[in-house]
Amino acid sequence: MSLGQFLEQAVARNPSKTFIEIGGQSQTYGEFYDGVLKTATMFLELGIEKGDRVCLFLPNCIEYVYSWFGLSLIGAIAVPVNTAYKRDETAYILNNAEAKGVVSDPTLADVVGAAADLAPCVTIRLLRGADGAARDGWTDFNAAHANAQPLQTLPEVSHQDVSMLVYTSGTTGNPKGVQVTHLMYVAAGQGFAHWTQATPDDRFFTCLPYYHANIQYYSTMGAIAAGGTLVVVDRFSASRFWGQVRDAQATVVNFIGMMMPVLSKNAPSPDDKDNTVRLFYGSPSFPPEFLAEFEERFATDIIVGFGMTETCFGTIEGIREDRRAGSSGRPRQHPEPGFENQVRIADQVTGEHVGLDTVGEITIKNPAIMPGYWRNDEQNKESLRDGWLYTGDLGWVDADGFLYFVDRKKDIIRRRGENISSQEVENVIKRNPNVLDCAVLAVPSELGEDEVKAYVTPRQGATPDPSELVYWCADYLAYFKVPRYWEIRDELPRTPSLRVRKDVLRNEREDLIAGCFDREAAGIKLR
Repeated sequence: MSLGQFLEQAVARNPSKTFIEIGGQSQTYGEFYDGVLKTATMFLELGIEKGDRVCLFLPNCIEYVYSWFGLSLIGAIAVPVNTAYKRDETAYILNNAEAKGVVSDPTLADVVGAAADLAPCVTIRLLRGADGAARDGWTDFNAAHANAQPLQTLPEVSHQDVSMLVYTSGTTGNPKGVQVTHLMYVAAGQGFAHWTQATPDDRFFTCLPYYHANIQYYSTMGAIAAGGTLVVVDRFSASRFWGQVRDAQATVVNFIGMMMPVLSKNAPSPDDKDNTVRLFYGSPSFPPEFLAEFEERFATDIIVGFGMTETCFGTIEGIREDRRAGSSGRPRQHPEPGFENQVRIADQVTGEHVGLDTVGEITIKNPAIMPGYWRNDEQNKESLRDGWLYTGDLGWVDADGFLYFVDRKKDIIRRRGENISSQEVENVIKRNPNVLDCAVLAVPSELGEDEVKAYVTPRQGATPDPSELVYWCADYLAYFKVPRYWEIRDELPRTPSLRVRKDVLRNEREDLIAGCFDREAAGIKLR
């Protein structure tokens, strides 16, 4: 199905069911679809045609979702942009995508307007909100939408057509545009509703930005597939999170990255169990003791998985099924027969698939893999081979098909003949009660190869002592994995998915160890 057919199907099932609650608005499936049809007409009247790209530089709002679906209905392509981007970062995406139009918000108009001035391809500028008609060169989105008639005849759009160009933040070089097809979104929604055992009674809560694939694939598509309700708030806040969840009466919540550890380090409260959440889903995997403590404290279940923008069909755990410590579950399957998803491990050098219990590059093969990165033949040749997606991540698979993520290929540290997973070390440091988050990477060693350095952000009100952190790590890790250098800092640079930008840390100064705590200089010997 195309995205339009997928939405039509949900509307036909129950048009009066509440579909979305966002930005103080609540709309039924029928009301939302009517708004999408008017948005499609608005874009056509402005000159947007099938295949044209339109950048969405917006906070989470109903106009964002209208634009995505309205563009998809006419075969045009939405291009979400991180709202933290500055002029040059935004201009790069506008030019790379050859965007014909932009949709923005008054609070962001100066940045995207300046970026559009550097992108001759942009000829249409739309602004939501009360200031839309007050700025020269901008069309008032809401006025144009109000004057549009619902589209009567839907253009022919294939499930193989591209619905969105999602620029992955990456950790090296410029962002790459992942071409996400209608099929990928529809399959993601059907799969997510199946994996989470969702029903129309479920209320899917998300605090992630719409430029992130997680809210697109899982929260939005999953809600449509289940016929449930989607509740969207603007951003993640550890202090407001549980209040928002209770107000939303949420039953299914998606998380990414550091959200769960941060929530676990909130001070315990008598009303921790006072929530309706039956399931959290996200990544990465967590130690068994963390999962047990979180589930007991908040009276909920957690399942984790491995996925990426290039395909949401990675691996996932089953609800209340036996889990394997450190595993991200088994290959995700679609509820309909004939949709086969395979996860195998490839040799890092030859690319040939290897046997079980062997660390190598994670590769994935299924019908919902991207057709490629936007106009990036070199990267496509590296990532797409014989129908397999080469993820750039390292892991291994056991005899029962469970996947164990090890690290990004480029984040493996080589120290004195030993390979060290930065993620393994990070997981240990994060368990320290004084630590909020951390990042571990290689720094040059006077002996050649690498030394290990840890960047640590403290929990609010805490003052981690590097020497104590060294001994903490030594209780859980082999001596050669314990970081030699330590740097305590207030925050870490992040991608839109809240992943730490290790490339920024590597390049922020020439000497990465100057001024750091050095356990060897401090006389700490671990063997």
